[in-house]
Amino acid sequence: MALPGLTLRSLFASFQHHPTTAAATNGASLSPSPSLPSPSHLQPSIRFKPKSNFCSAGRLRSSSSAVPAALAQSTKPIKLTYLEGNSWLWELGGVNILVDPILVGNLDFGQPWLFDGAKKILKNFKLQDLPDLDCLLITQSLDDHCHVKTLTPLSKMLPGLPVISTPNAEAILSKLFKNVTYLEPGQSIDVEVKDRGMVNVCATAGPILGPPWQRPENGYIVESGQSHLTVYYEPHCVYNHSFLQNYQADIVITPVIKQMLPAFTLVSGQEDAVQLAKLLKAKYIVPMKNGDLDTKGIITSILYDVGTTESFKNHAGIAVKGATKCPSVGAYPRYPSRDTCGFGCLIV
Repeated sequence: MALPGLTLRSLFASFQHHPTTAAATNGASLSPSPSLPSPSHLQPSIRFKPKSNFCSAGRLRSSSSAVPAALAQSTKPIKLTYLEGNSWLWELGGVNILVDPILVGNLDFGQPWLFDGAKKILKNFKLQDLPDLDCLLITQSLDDHCHVKTLTPLSKMLPGLPVISTPNAEAILSKLFKNVTYLEPGQSIDVEVKDRGMVNVCATAGPILGPPWQRPENGYIVESGQSHLTVYYEPHCVYNHSFLQNYQADIVITPVIKQMLPAFTLVSGQEDAVQLAKLLKAKYIVPMKNGDLDTKGIITSILYDVGTTESFKNHAGIAVKGATKCPSVGAYPRYPSRDTCGFGCLIV
């Protein structure tokens, strides 16, 4: 099954001088993927370099011109393919990264009577439809990120697949995969694929799912070793301001619509997503709508959204030129809108 993905390449080379023109002409584009082969084996040339207690990915640089110069030299595009929910397939600097996959069955947390979520579009997409994978990235320990029904068969197909994860998921992953690196916020690791590329993965602090003394879950800043382009991802739009103020990201992937229970925020967004992009000095926002599933169960009667894509644009001070909607922020990014926002970034 071939999937279109959001490809960012020529956009970066043009952003240095004419961000508005870049949005109108070069733009983020969608290109059909070639037929995706079955991941029948793991590339033997993949290796993890030793884990570091220092995050170099996304560190603020003294010269603002250093980044655009690197971007212009990039020969490999960044391709971001949204698999609905919290799931992604990224191609960064020649490295294929699968993120928080839910590809087998529905999302039900083991209690379908309470909540059951099914994908709306990629209903027939299977593990066998994935390309060869270089790395699996897990942000959180709960089932909507560390999906046991997906990870169990994936581990049988690819037992040696390198995995990077929050330590909170160790009880699950240690039973499935042989090559797992657990990163605390502030730690990083290089993933190198011979003859193709390398990325640096830096863990950041995400939400705390439990009492306040519990270890936070992870977000990540991933930097391409070839172009030094950086991608920030945290699927709840929950972040540690004091930690992130020392970093920057060219691309921020984040929810923009809040998901709420009475007196409790499950997923943030809206003005928090705007502040996140400002904090990281983002050039591009890739919004995700991870609550857009076909759902049933008791909890759905009290689960509700706050905000819309349009209200998010208003928070960001976006000048929408001739666009009446932004389909890229729905369940699946097919036709990206390229809107210029008030603090100098683009929404793709």
